[in-house]
Amino acid sequence: MKDSKIKSPYTSVIHAGQHPDPAFGSVSVPIYQTSTFAFENAEQGAARFSGEEKGYIYTRIGNPTIKALEDNIAFLENGYAGIATASGMAAITTVITALCDKKSHIISTASIYGATRVVIDSVFSKFGIETDYTDTSDIRNIERCIKQNTKLLFIETPANPTMALTDIEACAKVAKEKNIILVVDNTFASPIIQNPLNLGADIVLHSVTKFINGHSDVVGGIIVPESRDLFEQIQKVMTLIGGNMDPHQAWLVLRGVKTLALRAEKSQDNAMKLARFLENHPKVKWVIYPGLESHPQHALAKKQMNGFGAIMCFGLKGGFEAGHQMINSVKLCTLAVSLGGIESLIQHPASMTHAKVSKEDKEKAGITDDLIRLSVGCEGYEDLEEDLAQALDKV
Repeated sequence: MKDSKIKSPYTSVIHAGQHPDPAFGSVSVPIYQTSTFAFENAEQGAARFSGEEKGYIYTRIGNPTIKALEDNIAFLENGYAGIATASGMAAITTVITALCDKKSHIISTASIYGATRVVIDSVFSKFGIETDYTDTSDIRNIERCIKQNTKLLFIETPANPTMALTDIEACAKVAKEKNIILVVDNTFASPIIQNPLNLGADIVLHSVTKFINGHSDVVGGIIVPESRDLFEQIQKVMTLIGGNMDPHQAWLVLRGVKTLALRAEKSQDNAMKLARFLENHPKVKWVIYPGLESHPQHALAKKQMNGFGAIMCFGLKGGFEAGHQMINSVKLCTLAVSLGGIESLIQHPASMTHAKVSKEDKEKAGITDDLIRLSVGCEGYEDLEEDLAQALDKV
């Protein structure tokens, strides 16, 4: 996929990895809704299982619809190949299972998706895997956490939900010096806005539930390693544990990704305007959005991102109670978790997505009780501003 001459992201989201179906010429990739594939004869079956002949065997191992999505996202991320999974969490757990053992140590962004932290602490810890959570926006914190057995540096940038940024290039330099695998959860940015592999990361992964699909109707994940070696290690584990995506899931995501560049353009435009509106509102205490000059890593955002994304967080002067009153008063924005959909979603992380993270750990990660997360969609800007304004008036 790396050698293709496609240059524009508007073109690549539509065409990369997708071709008219050779059987009947279908322009849309067909849904190969099958569990298994027939062989022409016993010899062919044996050749496919031995790897001597390419071809499909069983959907847990591979499927043409799923492969089209994997090729598409691998192209967008400039990676070796894609591995589509049943959910974003399946992508994360597959990577850790494939690359870590009971002697391994992980360094992770402190402000990270709540379920990621919970699965590391409650599941992988049982098998002896140790993890240090730190503010990875300061490379010195990462360097202090490195041990002899550190295997993975797992970062999320922008971070969920604090919108803190981590310098991917700086992390890659440290990781390579210490023989550590750098994994970047790129869900908050999407491949249109940020390409971690181009900045030196070894693996990039996404919850395709979010921006890549973009329509709040599919749960899925994808892993894109930079090298063949990492791809083979991870794909082997994914097929063995059965974390594969379903063909119909893959088809829906393929349909969604075609508009990713267009959706990113509109949602980012809305987000920039809303961030400025909130920053100047008398009832708003603070706003964190990479596009604002007030963001502590605004310069880094301009350096490593192709835009500023569509997610922000903010707090009201009235604190927790005012925030709850506001999100209970929105009429156009939807009060729901998740993000990256074509519609705007608003939620309270401390009591929702990060509810199972201890209060102490939330405070260390900067997930305060007054923090409200807003994922901006593609509605008309005037309608979004009016909705937030009327909700703030009720506080």
